Amino acid sequence: MSIARHIDWRLTFILDVLFYVLLVMNGQSWLGSVFIVEVPMWLLRLAWLSPMMLRFIVRRLIHMIPIVLLVVAIGFLLIQIAPGDIFSQLALNPDIRPADLEYFREQFGLTDPWYVQFVKYVWNVLRGDFGFSELFKAPVFSIVRSRAAATITLSVTSLILAWGFSIPAGVFAATHQYKWQDQTVSVFAFIGLAIPNFFLAFLLLYIVTATSNPPGTWLPIGGMSSLDASRMGPIGQFVDLVRHMVIPVFVLGTSAMAGLTRIMRANMLDIMNQQYVVTARSKGQTENKVIYRHALRNAINPMITILGFQISSILAGSALVENVLAWPGLGRVILQAIISQDLYLVMGALIYSSVLLVLGNLIADILLAVVDPRIRIG
Repeated sequence: MSIARHIDWRLTFILDVLFYVLLVMNGQSWLGSVFIVEVPMWLLRLAWLSPMMLRFIVRRLIHMIPIVLLVVAIGFLLIQIAPGDIFSQLALNPDIRPADLEYFREQFGLTDPWYVQFVKYVWNVLRGDFGFSELFKAPVFSIVRSRAAATITLSVTSLILAWGFSIPAGVFAATHQYKWQDQTVSVFAFIGLAIPNFFLAFLLLYIVTATSNPPGTWLPIGGMSSLDASRMGPIGQFVDLVRHMVIPVFVLGTSAMAGLTRIMRANMLDIMNQQYVVTARSKGQTENKVIYRHALRNAINPMITILGFQISSILAGSALVENVLAWPGLGRVILQAIISQDLYLVMGALIYSSVLLVLGNLIADILLAVVDPRIRIG
C-alpha cells in the first residue's frame, strides 16, 4: 500500500507539470495555470493522504457559496441605492438623446428591479458570464483576471514580509520583556500602527523624489514596470519589478507587521508562563530549546487563525496604495468602477475579494489543523 501511495504521488506531480505546460502553451497566464492545475490535483492527493481533510475542505467550500451570494446581494443593493448609474454622466452630453440613454439601460438590464437584476446576474455568472464593463469596454472577467495578478503579487509579498519580520520580532521582544530591546520593538510597532497606509505612501514618494535627481533614479515612484522593460532580459525584468515593488510592499507590510508583532509578543509572554514551559526549564533544557521548541510552536497557533482576516486587511490597504503609487492592480479598477457606478465591474471585483477572503480563512484552518495536534477535523 505504501509503495502504491508513493507511486501515486509521483504520478500526480508529473501530471501537474504536463497540465501546466499545456495550459501555458494554450495562452493561459502562469498564475492562472498554477491555480487551475494545483487546486484539483491537491484535492485528488488528499483522497489518498487524508480523506477526512478532503471532506473538511469540500464542506467549507460548500459553505462558501451562501457567503459569497450574501456579499454579492448586499453589494448589489448598495449600488442600487446610490443615485444614478454608469450612463448618468452621458446625460450631460447634449449630443446624446434621452431615448438613447434609455435604450442603453434596457440593453444592460438596468431598468429591471434590483432583485431581478441580481437573479439574472447570478445565473449569468454560473454560466461563466460576469458581464461587460462599460467603463473599460471589455468583459469583466478579462479585466479582473489581468489586474488580479498584480494585486495578488503585491499582497502575497507584503504578507511574507510582514510575517517574516513580525514572528522573530515578537519573540525577541517577549524574551527581553521591559528591556530596551522590547521598548524599541514596541515603539516601531506603535509607529506602524499609527501611520495610515496612504500617508506613508505619500511620505515615501516625497523622500524618494527629494533625494534623487531626476526623481525616481534610485527607486521608481510609481507603476509596476519601466517604460523600457520590454527590451530587458528575464533577469532585468525581474530586478525592475522588485525595484517597483519596494515602496508599495514596504507600505503594506509595515502596518501588517506592526499589529502581528504585538500579537506575537503577547502570545509568547502568555505561553512563557505556562506550566509545561516551567517544567521544561526545570529539566535543564537550554533556553533556546525551551523558546523555539516548546513556546514558539504553541504561541504561533493564534497567529494562524488571523491569517484569513490579514488577507482582507492587506487587500483593503492595497486599494489605496495602488491608487497613490499607480500600481496597475485591482484596487485602482475597483475605485474607478465605484466612482463611475460600473455595476458589473464592481460585482466582479467584489466576488474576487470575497472568494479570496473565504479561501484565506480556509487555508488558515487547514494550517492550524496541521500544526496543532490538539485540533481534530471531524
